[in-house]
Amino acid sequence: MKRLLSLAALSAISLVTLAAQGTTTTTGTNTTGIERRVTRLTALLNLTPDQASQATTIFTNAATAIAPLRTSMQQARQSMRTAITSNNAGNIDQLSATIGTLTGQMVDVQSKAAASFYALLTPDQQTKLTQFGGGRGFGMGMGMGMGFGPGPMMRGRRN
Repeated sequence: MKRLLSLAALSAISLVTLAAQGTTTTTGTNTTGIERRVTRLTALLNLTPDQASQATTIFTNAATAIAPLRTSMQQARQSMRTAITSNNAGNIDQLSATIGTLTGQMVDVQSKAAASFYALLTPDQQTKLTQFGGGRGFGMGMGMGMGFGPGPMMRGRRN
């Protein structure tokens, strides 16, 4: 259980990064990033067409839920920069709490998506996913290129 939670948390981080890449629809969903992620997972895990379809739905729903949170986070970070440069300790306290809450909400959505994806896999696929990830996360996209841990898409990247 502890390992699954670790995997879900790392996956959550990946989803945020992938959500920032690719084609974004009017709902804020990154369809290109999701398609790439599902393609990589299909190749890695030999997903069935039904599993790939379910994975696409899971990742799309998560990206849609995260889009407004990401927008709020960007606004809060900009406000934080202003509060820092004006030495406004009260606003810094308030914005820190806001950023913490938004981060928690994003991790929640991403972790639930990771858990849903993991649950649709066969035991063999789950083992392969976990082994490939080396315990660092199992690619819900979060910048790991649907990989498991900071893969080639994230090496050297800074947000």
